[in-house]
Amino acid sequence: MASDKFLTKALTHFVLLIGVIISIFPFYWLVVMVTNTTSDILRFPPKLTFGHELFTNVKNVLASIDFYQAFFNTLFVSTVTVIGVLFFCSLAGFTFAKFRFPGKNMLFTALLLTMMIPSQMSFVPSFLLIAEFGWVDSYKALIIPGLASAFGIFWIRQFCQDAVPDELLEAGRLDGCNTFRLYWNVALPSLRPALTFLGIFTFIGVWNDYLWPLVTINSPSRYTLQVMLAQLNGVYDTDYAIIMTGTLMATLPLIILFIIFSKQFMKGVAEGAVKE
Repeated sequence: MASDKFLTKALTHFVLLIGVIISIFPFYWLVVMVTNTTSDILRFPPKLTFGHELFTNVKNVLASIDFYQAFFNTLFVSTVTVIGVLFFCSLAGFTFAKFRFPGKNMLFTALLLTMMIPSQMSFVPSFLLIAEFGWVDSYKALIIPGLASAFGIFWIRQFCQDAVPDELLEAGRLDGCNTFRLYWNVALPSLRPALTFLGIFTFIGVWNDYLWPLVTINSPSRYTLQVMLAQLNGVYDTDYAIIMTGTLMATLPLIILFIIFSKQFMKGVAEGAVKE
């Protein structure tokens, strides 16, 4: 029995180790490409060791595109969008979870139905709408359409049902809290794990978005990172070392963000899964 347990445990760890290696290898290969030249990348058999071209490739990226401006644009759009999503989605989710009002179930069902519609189907109507408002080629086009999401409202609503007891709200009302103070002072502190997960999830989605900024922004001074990195592709020749370097430079902030908030992120996922 002891030997069977040991073999099972060893096999489990071996399988997990293989999974970790498979998951990490693409990132390792990205770093290898960043430190080599394009000729090394295209060589067969492939070169799997680090080179000495990292700083040269970084210099070439900074000389080819306005990386810092694009970085600021992406950071600004992502941060403002996350703030808006956390506020509006938590407010709507709290309302759906803890208040009764006419048409509540019908509205929530309609909200869930919008999650089943592919985003590509709303692409043209959304663009026509912002064109009517005169928002094309402005930060408004990048920020305002994403200030609330059906998934965010659903996520907060599911979490809020158990995380914020009705008795706590009743105690707040007895202390003289109005509806907004109940949301701000009573509900929000209990929703921190869910808000952390939603914030990171939204930030990564906005940071990596390519198609919407490509269509709505015309001025290079307002390009986001993903659109700016696409300018590294040559018409007749492609320097893969520079492209991979730009990709790594754009990915590093997301890695740092996840490392900083990884505990809260995992806690939000785990608690949300239990509550749902």
